[in-house]
Amino acid sequence: MNTLFQFLYKYRALALLIVLELVCAWLIVQNNRYQSAAFFNSANTVAASVTQTSNEVSSYLYLKETNESLAEENARLQQELRQMQQQLALPSMRAAIPPEVEQQYTFQAAQVINNSIHNSKNYVTINKGRVDGVEPGMGIIGPSGVVGRIRSASDHYAVAISLLHTNMLVSAVVSSTEAFGSVKWDARSPQQATLDYIARHQSVSVGDSVFTSSYNSVFPPGIPIGIISEVKLPENATYYDIKIDLATDFSSLSYVYVIRNRLVQERDSLESISIN
Repeated sequence: MNTLFQFLYKYRALALLIVLELVCAWLIVQNNRYQSAAFFNSANTVAASVTQTSNEVSSYLYLKETNESLAEENARLQQELRQMQQQLALPSMRAAIPPEVEQQYTFQAAQVINNSIHNSKNYVTINKGRVDGVEPGMGIIGPSGVVGRIRSASDHYAVAISLLHTNMLVSAVVSSTEAFGSVKWDARSPQQATLDYIARHQSVSVGDSVFTSSYNSVFPPGIPIGIISEVKLPENATYYDIKIDLATDFSSLSYVYVIRNRLVQERDSLESISIN
């Protein structure tokens, strides 16, 4: 305390000068319109700049929570969209559709924590597992389209076979002609895949959209897969050679949606019995 008093006594003249300067500045601002306006405009500018910087820092700190909230909201909207599409597809049977069929698919948001695109067999790791209801065989999609299928799951994580995997096949349909085929990656470009088994009598062209079909139990029908970018028909060939530009940008995946088909076991059991 004695040191503080000595410091104040030593610089008493300077402290008094600063106080008087501040009083003078305050009197000038209070008694002159121009100086008053200039001061308050400058003060408002500084305050606004500080507030904006503070808001940007806060937004950055809470960015993860914001993204998770948006992903959950998108998952809910995806589910409602699929239910609405099903109702519109069968308007005359709307009253007869049981709730378990109308709500056949549910969507759950998950964060991508690992993702490969440069191998011939690529995988996507997400931060949801068995405790969240994620099971092998479930499909995953991104904001733009198909991503892959869950291969294995632990309590808190799951690994999915990416669409960029040479063993991954997705049943597909061409929007313009409703021709059915299969999308498979050819291990070349992470932006492209091939559409196989489109018969030569079908009419397909560049620019046609390709969606998931109703022939699989992993994805709901109507999920975007890509757009046809190249069509060739070799002489005497049974099927077209078709390339598509994938709807999903696998190089920038951050959030995906795990799809649960409530009726998949019933369908698989019935088909297994019928085959045997």
